[in-house]
Amino acid sequence: MRNLFKLLVVFTMSLSLMACGKKVVNEGLKDGTFTGSGKGNNGPISVEVSVKDKKIAGITLKEHAETKGLGDVAMDSIIKLIVENNSTNCDVVSGATNSSNGLIEAVRNGLIEAGATEEYFKNEKKIETVKTELEDEYTFDVVIVGAGGAGLSAAIEAANAGASVVVLEKTPAAGGNTLISGGGINAPQTKQQIAKNIEDSADLFYSDTLKGGDNKGDEALVRTLADNANSAAEWLVNDVKVEFLSDRVQQFGGHSVARALIPVGNKGVELINKMLAVTDKLGVQVMYDTQAESIETKDNKIVGVKAKNNGKEIMFNANKGVIIASGGFASNVEMRKQYNSNYDERFMSTATNSSTGDGIIMAQNVGADVVGMEYIQVYPTCNPLTGIISYVANSRFDGALLFNQEGKRFVNEMGRRDDISNAILDQSGSVGYLVWGQEIETVGNMTKMHEVEFENFKKDDLIYVADTLEDAAKHYNLDVETFVKTIEDYNKSIEDEKDEEFNKGGALRPIKEGPYYIQKVVPSAHHTMGGLKINTMAQVLDTKGNVIEGLYAAGEVTGGIHGTNRLGGNAITDIIVFGRIAGQNIVK
Repeated sequence: MRNLFKLLVVFTMSLSLMACGKKVVNEGLKDGTFTGSGKGNNGPISVEVSVKDKKIAGITLKEHAETKGLGDVAMDSIIKLIVENNSTNCDVVSGATNSSNGLIEAVRNGLIEAGATEEYFKNEKKIETVKTELEDEYTFDVVIVGAGGAGLSAAIEAANAGASVVVLEKTPAAGGNTLISGGGINAPQTKQQIAKNIEDSADLFYSDTLKGGDNKGDEALVRTLADNANSAAEWLVNDVKVEFLSDRVQQFGGHSVARALIPVGNKGVELINKMLAVTDKLGVQVMYDTQAESIETKDNKIVGVKAKNNGKEIMFNANKGVIIASGGFASNVEMRKQYNSNYDERFMSTATNSSTGDGIIMAQNVGADVVGMEYIQVYPTCNPLTGIISYVANSRFDGALLFNQEGKRFVNEMGRRDDISNAILDQSGSVGYLVWGQEIETVGNMTKMHEVEFENFKKDDLIYVADTLEDAAKHYNLDVETFVKTIEDYNKSIEDEKDEEFNKGGALRPIKEGPYYIQKVVPSAHHTMGGLKINTMAQVLDTKGNVIEGLYAAGEVTGGIHGTNRLGGNAITDIIVFGRIAGQNIVK
């Protein structure tokens, strides 16, 4: 049975290809043979376009250096459809985007020679979906499993070192949990910190991270994380062109100081989009809808990965090795229960549905050791209906307070995620109510920064905007008198810059000025600290502590870095630092 790619990436060719830019009346194509060229994945693509009776009669590939069995197959498929439909308005082939775009660019440039104008291309009919069949086998220097932040970081570094790289992604899109995260990366001594006179160091970052994980983290790995955090942030800015807010440094719970850089849009989308742009330029092949199923070995060395695409088994040979960057297992309830029975069906997940621990299991099958699998983190402020993390609730980092049904505070809102989550579970209905006013809103502007989420939460009655504190309490049936008095006592307490009741860290801002916001939140399974055991070179270790030759891992698929509990913002630092290390060392 012939199997086809499912994912299709729509492209739009630049109008600069249409010559002068002036609107010219289309008089049809001239008969004859015309040449055109475009930029492919591995170099220029040149074609000859034959025109007969003002229609495309044939296209001949004259020159290209595209990957055999992938880029050339994609181009053959597109050529066939262009000629059959007399149109270049078609989708690119998944996994061969650069080859597809280069071929179409070349054909269009040939048609411009034949007299095609801007209007000609505008009037082309849309061709049905372009699909192609994969070969049984491919060979690359480096095979990476997972197209999230760790996998793409590794791919960029390996490709920069001259390796041919393929990334296998089981879903139809890149990004993983990085894409849906807030994208904040912790790093000491950044320009943003210096501008705000925030004193920080790699040593303090190291200390905070170890302490945040109850000193259960691997000291060597944590040291590597801390010492490379600043250069990871600089790499994102200078090499990947990620844009971070210039005037904002956020302090997540468990950190001594504010050290998280926040990307434009406060979402990981900024990181993933910029990384994909770089991998595209470097010629990295990203194979979507391609599920890695096993790591293959020969003579005790890792030699590749077997995967499936639309039911067809494909072998991806790896000359230099394999990097596992497939994420954790927060969305795999059975696997959660296997290692920690407390995290059962009661907990929804903030992670993507694809966070099912596949990479851990595949590596275990070739002898890999795991560490800290019982350490599973829940995020405290999530949507009670879906379990998805709330970014409006990041007002907590600017000073918002948590209350229970009885109208009382019950936890240090800037404490560790696990402490806050467990405290919420102990309250009536296992729910918390996050409250803030204009003193806090005007600092973080979370309802404006995440306006779509805010409006959706209001529609679902998960956030209520009140003119008075009494109204806020009544809406969710909190004890009004206790609620108002608790806030008044807190406001008075922090006049001396200290939270007397819970010794809350971070910003201490009053809640006096309305309108007020009250948000219903619950904990949800968020991050799995356990995973494959690695060394500081990102090499995977076996159950005897020996390096598995040719096998590397980075990101949430690994364990030992965060101990019992990951601090906010450290996940992005982790995936960039160790993704880069894996990509560099596998080529060495």
